[in-house]
Amino acid sequence: MNKLRIVVLLALVLWLSARSGSFLVVDRPQRADVILVLAGETDRRPARAVELLSQGYGSRLVLDVPADGKVYGSTLVEVARRWADSLPQAPAIVVCPIHGLSTKAEALDASECLRSVGGSSTLLVTSDFHTRRALSIFRRRIPARTFEMAAAYDSTQFGVQWWRHRQWAKTNLDEWLRLLWWQLVDRWF
Repeated sequence: MNKLRIVVLLALVLWLSARSGSFLVVDRPQRADVILVLAGETDRRPARAVELLSQGYGSRLVLDVPADGKVYGSTLVEVARRWADSLPQAPAIVVCPIHGLSTKAEALDASECLRSVGGSSTLLVTSDFHTRRALSIFRRRIPARTFEMAAAYDSTQFGVQWWRHRQWAKTNLDEWLRLLWWQLVDRWF
Protein backbone atom coordinates (compact mmCIF):
# COMPACT_ATOMS: atom_id res chain seq x y z
CA MET A 1 0.00 0.00 0.00
CA ASN A 2 2.87 2.42 0.78
CA LYS A 3 4.43 1.74 -2.63
CA LEU A 4 1.14 2.61 -4.33
CA ARG A 5 0.97 5.92 -2.42
CA ILE A 6 4.54 6.75 -3.42
CA VAL A 7 3.82 5.95 -7.09
CA VAL A 8 0.62 8.04 -7.03
CA LEU A 9 2.42 10.91 -5.29
CA LEU A 10 5.29 10.74 -7.77
CA ALA A 11 2.86 10.69 -10.71
CA LEU A 12 1.06 13.71 -9.26
CA VAL A 13 4.33 15.62 -8.80
CA LEU A 14 5.38 14.83 -12.39
CA TRP A 15 2.00 15.88 -13.76
CA LEU A 16 2.03 19.14 -11.79
CA SER A 17 5.60 19.84 -12.88
CA ALA A 18 4.69 19.30 -16.52
CA ARG A 19 1.70 21.69 -16.18
CA SER A 20 3.57 24.32 -14.15
CA GLY A 21 4.58 26.34 -17.21
CA SER A 22 1.06 26.63 -18.58
CA PHE A 23 -0.28 27.51 -15.11
CA LEU A 24 1.90 30.64 -15.06
CA VAL A 25 0.47 32.00 -18.33
CA VAL A 26 -2.79 33.98 -18.33
CA ASP A 27 -3.62 35.30 -21.80
CA ARG A 28 -7.21 36.51 -21.93
CA PRO A 29 -7.22 39.95 -23.56
CA GLN A 30 -10.48 41.84 -23.02
CA ARG A 31 -11.48 45.32 -24.14
CA ALA A 32 -10.63 47.91 -21.49
CA ASP A 33 -10.43 51.67 -21.02
CA VAL A 34 -6.62 51.56 -20.79
CA ILE A 35 -3.84 49.19 -21.85
CA LEU A 36 -0.94 49.18 -19.37
CA VAL A 37 2.46 47.80 -20.40
CA LEU A 38 4.51 46.72 -17.40
CA ALA A 39 8.13 47.81 -17.22
CA GLY A 40 10.79 45.34 -18.17
CA GLU A 41 11.24 43.70 -21.52
CA THR A 42 11.13 46.56 -24.03
CA ASP A 43 10.61 44.81 -27.34
CA ARG A 44 7.75 42.36 -27.22
CA ARG A 45 5.64 43.92 -24.44
CA PRO A 46 5.26 47.35 -26.09
CA ALA A 47 4.81 45.79 -29.53
CA ARG A 48 2.03 43.53 -28.21
CA ALA A 49 0.35 46.51 -26.52
CA VAL A 50 0.45 48.62 -29.71
CA GLU A 51 -1.05 45.66 -31.59
CA LEU A 52 -3.87 45.45 -29.02
CA LEU A 53 -4.41 49.22 -29.16
CA SER A 54 -4.67 49.03 -32.96
CA GLN A 55 -7.21 46.21 -32.63
CA GLY A 56 -9.41 48.36 -30.37
CA TYR A 57 -8.72 46.63 -27.05
CA GLY A 58 -8.28 50.05 -25.45
CA SER A 59 -8.37 53.73 -26.31
CA ARG A 60 -5.26 54.71 -24.33
CA LEU A 61 -1.92 52.99 -23.79
CA VAL A 62 0.18 53.62 -20.69
CA LEU A 63 3.80 52.54 -20.93
CA ASP A 64 5.55 51.96 -17.57
CA VAL A 65 9.22 52.97 -17.83
CA PRO A 66 11.88 52.94 -15.08
CA ALA A 67 12.38 56.61 -14.18
CA ASP A 68 16.00 56.22 -13.09
CA GLY A 69 17.28 54.05 -15.95
CA LYS A 70 19.74 55.34 -18.53
CA VAL A 71 21.11 53.99 -21.78
CA TYR A 72 23.82 55.65 -23.88
CA GLY A 73 23.37 59.01 -22.18
CA SER A 74 19.57 59.15 -22.45
CA THR A 75 17.06 58.29 -19.78
CA LEU A 76 14.79 55.36 -20.53
CA VAL A 77 11.84 57.74 -20.21
CA GLU A 78 13.28 59.91 -23.01
CA VAL A 79 13.90 56.85 -25.19
CA ALA A 80 10.36 55.61 -24.56
CA ARG A 81 8.84 59.00 -25.41
CA ARG A 82 10.81 59.17 -28.67
CA TRP A 83 9.66 55.67 -29.56
CA ALA A 84 6.02 56.46 -28.71
CA ASP A 85 6.13 59.73 -30.66
CA SER A 86 7.32 57.84 -33.75
CA LEU A 87 4.15 55.74 -33.87
CA PRO A 88 0.88 56.58 -35.61
CA GLN A 89 -0.87 55.88 -32.27
CA ALA A 90 1.29 58.51 -30.47
CA PRO A 91 -1.63 60.70 -29.29
CA ALA A 92 -3.05 57.71 -27.39
CA ILE A 93 0.23 56.75 -25.66
CA VAL A 94 1.32 58.01 -22.25
CA VAL A 95 4.77 57.27 -20.80
CA CYS A 96 4.55 56.61 -17.07
CA PRO A 97 7.83 56.98 -15.14
CA ILE A 98 8.00 54.45 -12.31
CA HIS A 99 10.44 54.19 -9.44
CA GLY A 100 9.52 50.80 -7.98
CA LEU A 101 11.82 47.88 -8.66
CA SER A 102 9.25 45.14 -8.03
CA THR A 103 5.87 44.42 -9.59
CA LYS A 104 4.25 45.23 -6.25
CA ALA A 105 5.94 48.66 -6.12
CA GLU A 106 5.24 49.22 -9.82
CA ALA A 107 1.52 48.74 -9.19
CA LEU A 108 1.54 51.68 -6.77
CA ASP A 109 3.46 53.92 -9.21
CA ALA A 110 1.25 52.89 -12.12
CA SER A 111 -1.93 53.58 -10.16
CA GLU A 112 -1.14 57.32 -10.29
CA CYS A 113 -0.73 57.23 -14.08
CA LEU A 114 -3.89 55.16 -14.47
CA ARG A 115 -5.81 57.64 -12.34
CA SER A 116 -4.60 60.52 -14.55
CA VAL A 117 -5.77 58.85 -17.80
CA GLY A 118 -9.13 57.86 -16.31
CA GLY A 119 -11.32 54.87 -16.88
CA SER A 120 -11.93 51.93 -14.61
CA SER A 121 -10.77 48.90 -16.57
CA THR A 122 -7.21 48.01 -17.52
CA LEU A 123 -5.69 45.44 -19.83
CA LEU A 124 -2.23 44.56 -18.49
CA VAL A 125 0.49 43.48 -20.91
CA THR A 126 3.58 41.68 -19.67
CA SER A 127 5.78 38.70 -20.46
CA ASP A 128 3.84 35.44 -20.67
CA PHE A 129 5.52 33.79 -17.66
CA HIS A 130 4.85 36.90 -15.51
CA THR A 131 1.12 37.18 -16.23
CA ARG A 132 -0.42 35.19 -13.36
CA ARG A 133 1.61 36.93 -10.65
CA ALA A 134 1.23 40.40 -12.20
CA LEU A 135 -2.53 40.02 -12.50
CA SER A 136 -2.80 38.92 -8.87
CA ILE A 137 -0.61 41.80 -7.66
CA PHE A 138 -2.46 44.51 -9.59
CA ARG A 139 -5.88 43.21 -8.53
CA ARG A 140 -4.75 43.17 -4.91
CA ARG A 141 -2.89 46.52 -4.91
CA ILE A 142 -5.47 48.51 -6.95
CA PRO A 143 -8.86 47.01 -6.05
CA ALA A 144 -10.85 49.97 -7.43
CA ARG A 145 -9.97 49.00 -11.02
CA THR A 146 -10.73 45.86 -12.98
CA PHE A 147 -7.80 44.10 -14.63
CA GLU A 148 -7.46 41.60 -17.44
CA MET A 149 -4.29 40.17 -18.93
CA ALA A 150 -2.58 39.85 -22.30
CA ALA A 151 0.67 37.93 -22.65
CA ALA A 152 3.67 38.95 -24.71
CA TYR A 153 5.49 35.83 -25.86
CA ASP A 154 9.26 35.50 -26.25
CA SER A 155 10.41 32.00 -27.17
CA THR A 156 14.00 32.81 -26.18
CA GLN A 157 12.93 33.30 -22.54
CA PHE A 158 10.08 30.92 -21.82
CA GLY A 159 7.83 28.19 -23.13
CA VAL A 160 5.13 26.22 -21.35
CA GLN A 161 7.11 23.04 -22.01
CA TRP A 162 9.83 24.50 -19.80
CA TRP A 163 11.90 21.30 -19.61
CA ARG A 164 12.86 21.57 -23.31
CA HIS A 165 15.32 24.46 -22.91
CA ARG A 166 17.65 25.45 -20.12
CA GLN A 167 16.56 29.13 -20.19
CA TRP A 168 12.89 28.15 -20.04
CA ALA A 169 13.57 25.95 -17.01
CA LYS A 170 15.41 28.79 -15.25
CA THR A 171 12.59 31.23 -16.02
CA ASN A 172 9.96 28.74 -14.84
CA LEU A 173 11.74 28.11 -11.54
CA ASP A 174 12.41 31.81 -10.95
CA GLU A 175 8.80 32.79 -11.62
CA TRP A 176 7.46 30.01 -9.40
CA LEU A 177 9.67 31.23 -6.54
CA ARG A 178 8.40 34.79 -7.06
CA LEU A 179 4.79 33.63 -7.30
CA LEU A 180 5.09 31.61 -4.09
CA TRP A 181 6.76 34.54 -2.30
CA TRP A 182 3.94 36.82 -3.42
CA GLN A 183 1.20 34.39 -2.36
CA LEU A 184 2.73 33.38 0.97
CA VAL A 185 4.43 36.60 2.13
CA ASP A 186 4.25 39.80 0.08
CA ARG A 187 0.51 39.95 -0.53
CA TRP A 188 -0.16 40.18 3.20
CA PHE A 189 2.08 43.20 3.83
